[in-house]
Amino acid sequence: MSLRVALRSLGQRACSLCVSHVTSQGGVASRTPATACVLVRQFHEDFLHRKKNMDKPTVLITGSLGQLGQGLAKLLRGKYGQYNVIMSDIIKAPDHILETGPYVYADILDFKNLQEIVVNYRVDWVVHFSALLSAIGEQNVPLAMRVNVEGLHNILELSNQYGIKLFVPSTIGAFGPDSPRNPTPDLTIQRPRTIYGVSKYYHERFGLDFRSLRFPGIISSDTNPGGGTTDYAVAIFHEALKHGHYQCYLEPDTMLPMMYIEDCLRSISEFMELPNDQLKMRTYNIQAMSFTPRILEDIVKRYIPHFTMTYKPDGRQAIADTWPMVFDDSNARRDWNWRHQYDTERLCQVMFEALVPKYRGRFVGIMKFR
Repeated sequence: MSLRVALRSLGQRACSLCVSHVTSQGGVASRTPATACVLVRQFHEDFLHRKKNMDKPTVLITGSLGQLGQGLAKLLRGKYGQYNVIMSDIIKAPDHILETGPYVYADILDFKNLQEIVVNYRVDWVVHFSALLSAIGEQNVPLAMRVNVEGLHNILELSNQYGIKLFVPSTIGAFGPDSPRNPTPDLTIQRPRTIYGVSKYYHERFGLDFRSLRFPGIISSDTNPGGGTTDYAVAIFHEALKHGHYQCYLEPDTMLPMMYIEDCLRSISEFMELPNDQLKMRTYNIQAMSFTPRILEDIVKRYIPHFTMTYKPDGRQAIADTWPMVFDDSNARRDWNWRHQYDTERLCQVMFEALVPKYRGRFVGIMKFR
């Protein structure tokens, strides 16, 4: 029996907000009508109570099942409340996600679907993580164009229509060989062009509160390396602990900007909380550290003395050679007091602290963990 039929049989009325929430909580068909009704009433009470805290924003995160989305949802829920942050994506969420707070289906190519979520949840902020990244996008260019261009356009239009504060991330991939690389400033030649030009139009023409941060490579122990250009800085820790050896696909002296995920998530939170009139720019570079594979190799050897590393550059080297070596984030540090907390030394420490328990007993070499 469907949720709507169950509620109708009990003489109850449910708004689409509650239907979508309870449906997302897994298998209404397997619940009794009474159980479904209790869930609806409980969510109504939680939702109404939450809305009394008008000083806290309601945040919608698109593409939230990725690395950044899950971490940011946890951070923001800790600050604003469990029901103030709505996670969304187009795939079925695992149970541990559903247990932490609201989760809804959101297709960024479906404007009416997005509109219903914004209206029903009274969304104040949107953090837009839905996108096809370069590796997947190259395999399906037409889909990448729809998701990354048409989907973003829907988000921009929706945010402008409802006066929503919008955050869209950018990356070091926004720059090219014509951009200065050491350091790379906020405003410089960019080929290919990024969303900066489009967002600037919406801000200047309509007054949309658009915000974006350009991130370096993001390093985290929570997700496995996916083979991207900066992913060597994650893979090296896994391989060192599993095999005591790593073959790097970049030249040893290839310097790239990097950031630990906690700094990344904190920067989004701090940036979004700033008053609109305090921002002198709509898009800022964010820097934490820059290092080379050789620098990282030397630090890893302090923890695992018998660790060895060889180098066999592949096609990713050509990509890295066009990317910034160091981000100039002086504007962010000046305008809103951005400060990173993790340098290269601390990064290595927290990565080993997180991964050693996972691989303990599998590494047969001699490990010297500080």
